[in-house]
Amino acid sequence: MNNTSTLKLPKSGGGLDRLFAWTAQGAAYLTLSLLVGILLSLVFGAWPAIEKYGLSFLTRSVWDPVQNDYGGLVMIYGTVSTSLIALVIAIPVSFGIALFLTELSPSWLKRPLGTAIELLAAIPSIVYGMWGLLVFGPILSTYVQQPLQSAFGNVPVLGALVSGPPVGIGILSAGIILAIMIIPFIAAVMRDVFEVTPPLLKESAYGLGSTTWEVMWKVVLPYTKAGVVGGIMLGLGRALGETMAITFVIGNMNQLDSLSLFQAANSITSALANEFAEAGEGLHQASLIYLGLVLFFITFVVLALSKLLLSQLRKAEGTKS
Repeated sequence: MNNTSTLKLPKSGGGLDRLFAWTAQGAAYLTLSLLVGILLSLVFGAWPAIEKYGLSFLTRSVWDPVQNDYGGLVMIYGTVSTSLIALVIAIPVSFGIALFLTELSPSWLKRPLGTAIELLAAIPSIVYGMWGLLVFGPILSTYVQQPLQSAFGNVPVLGALVSGPPVGIGILSAGIILAIMIIPFIAAVMRDVFEVTPPLLKESAYGLGSTTWEVMWKVVLPYTKAGVVGGIMLGLGRALGETMAITFVIGNMNQLDSLSLFQAANSITSALANEFAEAGEGLHQASLIYLGLVLFFITFVVLALSKLLLSQLRKAEGTKS
């Protein structure tokens, strides 16, 4: 006798499902509307500067509140250069940390070391700034900047990069502080995505005679590339938006005399923190809001490029297969 006809399926909560769907959809639309609202408010606030300078604001290096003449090149350069320095330092260090925690570390060390690294992310940024100005800056000046100037000061290209007063503050100092701040974020994401790699894949590679580096480079990284890129973008976003630590160590100089990594400069966030409260209504305030709008688009471009990179990686993977 077939008893399947006597089975009764549980009643689906149609009303609750619709309520849940509407709530989720409303949250998505609310987030999108907030994003559009922020963009429109930035455009509205920056409109006097946009109307006067247009896109030439991005290439002007003048920032003179006394003469009421403004340009954002110095701040944009400081923001981009310090973030790139931070990434160049943080990515290999974070990869090494994640590799050690997932493949090389003894079991008794994994949890305390991982917790200690994650605790670095909980330190307030102003503490990083104070430490960078009072402790790290003098060390950098004495043991890094001065030896670099002595060794490469007369080299044509490298000499220009290490020129300027070795006082321990500037673009290089700000980039290193940013690297220290974003390492916990990138390392934590890399460690988590490395751990989700199926053990069968790694064991098979080890069984074929692969080294630990070959397993990480040829098995783990291809499997977790989306998560790795996401972690790097998370760190880059943290670096682009950092304010207080940069304000302490970048020097807050609104001039671009050379491309030296030792010179004092400024960043978008630092300029906003230092000047927005005292800026009167008019072109000065509009120029500062214009800088915020530029930072918004820089973040958007970075996100778009990360998505494009992931799509190209997927296409290449499909071609190989």
